[in-house]
Amino acid sequence: MSAHTNRRVGAVRPSHLMYTAGIGSLVDLPNFSVLVRGIDSWSYSGVTDYDIDEPRLRAAVNRTLQRYGRGEIEQLRAAPWLEGADSDPKGWAAQGIGVPVTPFPQWLRCTACNVLAAVDSGEFAYVNPNPRTPHEAKFVHDCKRGKPLAVAARFTLVCTDGHLDEFPYTAYVHHGQTCGKTPRPKLRMKDHGGNQAANVTIECVACGTKRNIREAMGDRGRRHLPHCRGRHPHLGTFESGCDKDAVLMVAGASNQWFPLTLSALALPKGQGGDIDKLLDDHWPELKGIESRDNLAFLAAIPAFGYLKDFDADAVVAAVAARKAGADSPAPSAPDVQDWLFGPEWDALSGPVPPPSDDFTLRPVTVPAPLGELFSDVRQVERLREARALIGFTRLDAPDPESPEIATRVDLSRGTQNWVPASEVRGEGIFLRVRDDLMADWTMRMEKSPEMAAHQEAFARFRTNRKSDRKTSDFDPLHGWPGARYIALHTLSHLLIRTIALECGYSSASLAERIYAGSDESPKGGILIYTAVPDSEGTLGGLVSLAEERDLGRIVRRALGDASHCSADPLCSERLPHDPADYLHGAACHICLFVSETTCERGNRFLDRRFLVPLTGTKEQVLTPVGLLP
Repeated sequence: MSAHTNRRVGAVRPSHLMYTAGIGSLVDLPNFSVLVRGIDSWSYSGVTDYDIDEPRLRAAVNRTLQRYGRGEIEQLRAAPWLEGADSDPKGWAAQGIGVPVTPFPQWLRCTACNVLAAVDSGEFAYVNPNPRTPHEAKFVHDCKRGKPLAVAARFTLVCTDGHLDEFPYTAYVHHGQTCGKTPRPKLRMKDHGGNQAANVTIECVACGTKRNIREAMGDRGRRHLPHCRGRHPHLGTFESGCDKDAVLMVAGASNQWFPLTLSALALPKGQGGDIDKLLDDHWPELKGIESRDNLAFLAAIPAFGYLKDFDADAVVAAVAARKAGADSPAPSAPDVQDWLFGPEWDALSGPVPPPSDDFTLRPVTVPAPLGELFSDVRQVERLREARALIGFTRLDAPDPESPEIATRVDLSRGTQNWVPASEVRGEGIFLRVRDDLMADWTMRMEKSPEMAAHQEAFARFRTNRKSDRKTSDFDPLHGWPGARYIALHTLSHLLIRTIALECGYSSASLAERIYAGSDESPKGGILIYTAVPDSEGTLGGLVSLAEERDLGRIVRRALGDASHCSADPLCSERLPHDPADYLHGAACHICLFVSETTCERGNRFLDRRFLVPLTGTKEQVLTPVGLLP
């Protein structure tokens, strides 16, 4: 929905607003592009069903926002939507409810006469005659019969602090000065084409001055650009004092917006006296408890009757401890992920809980040959994953290993008690690697030269990306996932690629969760699940692959394919030796890499040599040799 006209201009999926084009990003429409506005502008008037109830995710969001010095949120909200938009496209549900957007870039170019002007200059008219086809919305220029289309002028300015601005066409063409003929001259933009980057000339019609956009490109071109004005157009604000250089960028560039997201699986309700889970599920209501009297008062209210099942002194003490913990240093990204994954591991690997609409497990028999590798295989017949957007970055992608290299941008001007979220229902397969096999392999490999090379590369990776602004103690190995993670992550990618090749699933429709644990609490499991809200996510196709007749064949093929790569010997011999700081070994796009939406760590921490024999000895590998075809 456009804030300019309060009319629909298109539609996106809820997951699209999490990962592809969320708040602060540009959405390309057929005839122009729009910017998704901050949550201050979102309206839920008349909308009642928008709350996404996932206490664990809400708690994780608050732990993460604590690191950025932001206040707590109390709610996860789905994008505003009302039924009836299609049946009554002129009604309130269609025109008044939706995610607010604004045209951006706001400079447009006529496709017939090349006139370049701002959307509010009066040169262009907005046209959207048919409310049932909002994607046909467009701007036109009345320069000739038929009113030709006006398209967005695709250049913007971006800085590493997350600011986004219009390109200053008038000032640029006049070399920072004003036009000598008129204070607001008419401009023309002519694209000359060619294959030597952008070849676009800006011309002032009033004085005849011309300048090519190539003079502003690259490192040398930055001196021709003005200082960053600190603009956040999604919030409608300017921040004074930005000292970062503005970078010229085409509006559709993929590095203009990177989401910061968290996700959690909905787990079965805890049984008995799990006080930690009680506080996770009901913290906004219980954080005010300071004494037994407070607790007794709440427990007398029917809505809080569940408190009678817990020891009063223990609950009061747990609330006080959690409040004290809130004043401690904020947890890092890996710590938050470990906190999220711990209960999921317990639910997936522990006793099978009663089935529910959100979480249903069914253990299956491990095929005889696979018993050497897996101790448990379970079909996750139903699962629900909740996802929350907590911010975004520009130019620099957020990095769990080096969070200090990117500047997070807020989703709102002021304090908000909610963040945007979405949920998806699907299915999956949970595989638990034998504890004895994993422990023996880890003990042998943690001190090996190959694993040492990976660990040293991780330290170089962190050090090379350390921000100059970070003055506190810096541990180059903080967040090192460990040897178990590399083995499990590699196995996960092999299985995902085989499922995609042999069984018809698109790899982009799958996702992974690696449960490797820590030295104090080792784990060894993989969850491969559907991550898209369409037919591939809910029809049982993935769950059926855990059956004995299919799983053995898939695992054997995956391990067999891992033993060779068409890029060998370059791929099989790759190790990140000094000064290299990439975070993978024998892995590439041919043998192990998957789509970015599938991998939880950006195709890092992968190495085939730790699973199957390559050029090294068989004693290095995790997989029992008898499993190989």
